Amino acid sequence: MQYKDEKTKLFAETIGKIVKKLRLAKNYSINKLAHYYGLDVGNTSRIEKGVIEVKLVTLWKIAEALEVSPSSLIKLVEKHLGKDFHFYEE
Repeated sequence: MQYKDEKTKLFAETIGKIVKKLRLAKNYSINKLAHYYGLDVGNTSRIEKGVIEVKLVTLWKIAEALEVSPSSLIKLVEKHLGKDFHFYEE
């Protein structure tokens, strides 16, 4: 996928890293995670690799499958990116 900018790429890659870390902590295979909530295995893999941008509804499903709240998942992404991360600079 061609990203519009480097920050979007970094954001997608960070979500992927967090999702994969949480999945491995649960000892879930990618197939188990995908099938648990009716997600496509290929897309789930691409999300973990940061190749595609994840839709909010899909991120919510992934959070539920990993037994974390969607807000907790976003907070982990925020923590990883750091407080100075912004999509748009003033």
